[in-house]
Amino acid sequence: MNKIFVFGSNLAGRHGAGSALEAKNNWGAEYGVGIGRTGNSYAIPTKDEKLNVLPIIEIVDYIEGFKHYARLHPELEFSVVKIGCGLAGYSEDVMKQFFRDAPENCTLPEGWRE
Repeated sequence: MNKIFVFGSNLAGRHGAGSALEAKNNWGAEYGVGIGRTGNSYAIPTKDEKLNVLPIIEIVDYIEGFKHYARLHPELEFSVVKIGCGLAGYSEDVMKQFFRDAPENCTLPEGWRE
C-alpha cells in the first residue's frame, strides 16, 4: 500500500487521542515513536514529551522535514490531516500556510493549498 496517513503527534509517541490514535489503530504508527514514518503513517510532532504544545517554530521544522521526505518519495501518496489544529490548538489559518508548498503527492485538507 502506498498511502501514508500524516498526523500530529507528541515527542513521546503516546498515540492516545485524535488523529494519533487513528494512526496507531489503523495505519501502523508505533507507540513510542513520535517523529517520522512507521508503518503507513508519518508523525509530525505538535507537542513535547510531557504533552505541552510546541512553539510554532519547532512545529514548522518538523513540517519542513516531512515535506522533504515526501519529495524524496514520489511513489507514495501522503494524506495529511489538519496538523496542529486539534489537540495542539492552533488555528487552520496559522497551520495551513506551512503546507501550501507541499509536493503534489500530498493530499491536504480542503482549502490548505489555496
